[in-house]
Amino acid sequence: MASLNTSGDFQGWLPIRLWRRDGEWRLDWCWFGAAHLARPFFRDDVDQALRLPFNQALRRDTDLQALLDWQARSPGLAPTALLFHASRCGSTLIAQLLASQARNIVLSEPPPLDNLLRAPLQDPQAKAWQADAVHALLSAYGQQRHGAERQLMVKLDAWNVFEAPLLAELYPRVPRIFLYRDPLEIVVSQLRQAGMHRVPGLLGPSALDTVLAADEAMDTVQYTCRLIGEILKAGLVLCREHGGIAVNYSELPDALWGRLATVLGVTPGDAPALRDVAAFDAKQPAMTFSCDSQRKRHEASDAVRDGVLQWALEPYKALESIRLRNA
Repeated sequence: MASLNTSGDFQGWLPIRLWRRDGEWRLDWCWFGAAHLARPFFRDDVDQALRLPFNQALRRDTDLQALLDWQARSPGLAPTALLFHASRCGSTLIAQLLASQARNIVLSEPPPLDNLLRAPLQDPQAKAWQADAVHALLSAYGQQRHGAERQLMVKLDAWNVFEAPLLAELYPRVPRIFLYRDPLEIVVSQLRQAGMHRVPGLLGPSALDTVLAADEAMDTVQYTCRLIGEILKAGLVLCREHGGIAVNYSELPDALWGRLATVLGVTPGDAPALRDVAAFDAKQPAMTFSCDSQRKRHEASDAVRDGVLQWALEPYKALESIRLRNA
């Protein structure tokens, strides 16, 4: 595979991987051209782009300075909204609805951003340049590659809610949404199919290492309930102290063209087309959507109910109080 690192022009290129090698942080870039990011997750768009013969023949990797230089040369759109979530609560639906509009660039859990937000946990020196790098990374993603883009929407990974204070400091005027649902339903979903953060050690260094200290006596159900409880607590801090907007899964999809319309730049004329998109499963767009909240609640064991009561119900009720008061 050939390497292409000589030019400082990254028009049509997007960062797809951030990693540390021999003490230096490096970026992999991939050629997207004018392709619209429209798949459920950023990694899905990356997989599609990597199939192009051009990307199979050429590789482009740089240091972080190239990213900073690209921002100075070609500033991209600044974020329009930041979407935090507790997992399995409709964040992919919101992302897919917004991505269906050509004016939106939607980043759905891009791994380089997650790695950058957690970089100080691997490299304490990263704290000195992290803020500039976050600005530059989102500027690279915010490039207007086909001319119609007007907004940059960023959906974070569930565990990034612990980095919400940093992002609130970097983007104080950007609306921050925290999406959640009944923790009983989240826990059942995580027990059905574990996310990366639900398996201890799989995610790598994260804030969860601190809030979820190793406890050999905690079984999978209790660990999952506590995990969701800690994420809900962090979302509560976001809403109480950093201007976060609390949104319950039960409000979707209507909230997009309802109380979130101004925040997300949705107009009354957008609603019919968005309703059509909402009729399909966000993670499997070829399938129609079917709500499974009741099935999840029926599936919950007594152990799950006890664990949710112990670890997650209190922050959930506090979030509901904020939501109902502000809605």
